[in-house]
Amino acid sequence: MTMIKTSNASELPDLKTPKQLGYRFPAEWEKHEATWLSWPHKEESWPGKINMIYKPYCEFIKLLTESEKIRINVADETLKHFAIEHLQNAEVNLNQVEFYFHPTNDAWCRDHGPAFLINPNAEYKKVIVDWGFNAWGSKYPPFDLDDVIPTLIGKEFNIPVFHPGIIMEGGSVEFNGKGTVLTSTCCLLNENRNPHLNQQQIEKYLSDYYGVEQILWIDEGIIGDDTDGHIDDTIRFVNEDTVLTVVETDVKDDNYKLLQTNLKALSKMRLLSGKQLNVIELPMPDAVVYDGIRLPASYANFYISNKHVSVPTYRCDKDDIALDIISQSFKSREVVGIDSTDIIWGLGSFHCLSQQEPAV
Repeated sequence: MTMIKTSNASELPDLKTPKQLGYRFPAEWEKHEATWLSWPHKEESWPGKINMIYKPYCEFIKLLTESEKIRINVADETLKHFAIEHLQNAEVNLNQVEFYFHPTNDAWCRDHGPAFLINPNAEYKKVIVDWGFNAWGSKYPPFDLDDVIPTLIGKEFNIPVFHPGIIMEGGSVEFNGKGTVLTSTCCLLNENRNPHLNQQQIEKYLSDYYGVEQILWIDEGIIGDDTDGHIDDTIRFVNEDTVLTVVETDVKDDNYKLLQTNLKALSKMRLLSGKQLNVIELPMPDAVVYDGIRLPASYANFYISNKHVSVPTYRCDKDDIALDIISQSFKSREVVGIDSTDIIWGLGSFHCLSQQEPAV
């Protein structure tokens, strides 16, 4: 494991990991400086529907601008002006929006965006980890532009960049900010990611490059998830010892047994303190099917910003139930449902589309 230094990281000790240098990946509810997005432009990700996603996407951005900066990757001036037109139509405060000419293959900034780690006592209070990105097991080539986004952002802001040299996606890991990360075997141990590494070796990378002490594993993802089971569709920390986990009540639904397996695993987990994990059940929405395809609709794909929690909704009766449960878990934030019925055709929602940049 080595750090490939960029020009702005020359003063950092060579061959040291972020953990050795005192850095950690903060929990999502810790204060943000900004949220990073990559403007959606790939027709193949929303075939026949991409023009329908911009209204809820801009609604999401408008909510975020109430409490933090929005930094958007775009290919060029043409895409920037296209984005501005949609944002203006949604009455977004453009004073809170910044654009960066970083071309991308797709819009899923959670997975190709920078992983920001912080150490308030260091000379560089913030660093970036640039994991390798292969479009979820080389499912959607090309992905060369997405793969270099974190390093481009590091150069733009003069932030040191670490290159662990293995595949890792932001949606596959969930943090409590106190040394614990949750992830799934179905994703991280999939042979289409890092076939040369075993579970113990992957845990070492997680520990060294996210600055964590404990890795908790669940087994299953949900039906329709082309990421092979990202954790941000199933289980989310809401504080350092509490998680929301999606469950299916219909025993005939394909997700029922999968999510029961996760629920049983969570019930046995203990945190670093020895405390049992507090588990709150969150319903799955009614199945969302489009063009004959079961989509990975989940209320767990919410995004926590400084003042709000943006929750995907799906035009069904369970929306209000889910919003109420999530509201009980975030009493200091306003929980807002945003229709994700069209966005989920791209096989992801608001958490998949965004990546937080912590304040420090």
